[in-house]
Amino acid sequence: MNFLPKAELLTLEELERLVLAFVRLGVRKLRLTGGEPLVRRGVMALVNRLGSQIGHGLDELTLTTNGSQLTRFADELAASGVKRINVSLDTLDADKFAAITRWGRLPQVLDGVMAAKAAGLAVKINAVALKGVNEDEFDRMLGWCGAHGFDLCLIETMPLGEIDADRTDQYLPLSLVRERLARHWSLQASDYVTGGPARYYDVAETGTRLGLITPLTHNFCEGCNRVRLTCTGTLYMCLGQDDAADLRTVLRANSDDAALEAAIHAAIARKPKGHDFVIDRAGRKPAVARHMSVTGG
Repeated sequence: MNFLPKAELLTLEELERLVLAFVRLGVRKLRLTGGEPLVRRGVMALVNRLGSQIGHGLDELTLTTNGSQLTRFADELAASGVKRINVSLDTLDADKFAAITRWGRLPQVLDGVMAAKAAGLAVKINAVALKGVNEDEFDRMLGWCGAHGFDLCLIETMPLGEIDADRTDQYLPLSLVRERLARHWSLQASDYVTGGPARYYDVAETGTRLGLITPLTHNFCEGCNRVRLTCTGTLYMCLGQDDAADLRTVLRANSDDAALEAAIHAAIARKPKGHDFVIDRAGRKPAVARHMSVTGG
């Protein structure tokens, strides 16, 4: 992984200015993600400033995290106005976790998750379903989440960027996973929606929810109202398309926000009707060349 030169990254002040322009233009929900957002120096100052906008144009500020820093920041996140978080956790097996993350220590993450629970944050666990890797764990994960009052969201592997493995070997359709889970759990389609891509099921035995994000087996584009802004000021209007808008140049070239707001309007007007996610079983090529680390989790 090659890290970007610091000059290409937006400062926290530039991020705040850019985000507040979106809020003025009608964005009501913000999610900070990464990589891991909590490892950026000074990030809690940004969280606190954005949290102060809740009730003043902003309805909600949320976070997606790998959980590694939550023991340190959970209380402050709650105090800043964050009510719920997503934690990326693909397995409850320590050895698998270390292999998948290449660095991670599962106990550290689990401690962080419990710190978030203790701080009063609503927790949703996000897990990518990987054939032959964690497909034997979903019953256990659903039970563990239910015991702690967490929702579980399973995600199909997305064809983003070249990797060492064959993506067709990793792909596990969540229609199959749902059928397997239904043997042991009572799953009822839920009318719960977040504005995101997941379709939810109520789990009768636990009172929690199971979400399924299915970019390949069931296109979710008709309900998508999201755009993604990277730390370099690049705006992606669709996760599954390469089209993007450079907002950093506009931001740094103008001291007032009129040009910035015009650039945002122009970009949103190009938001496509749907993504191009498909796994090419002949060529094994990803639908989008950039890796998830470029776009943000």
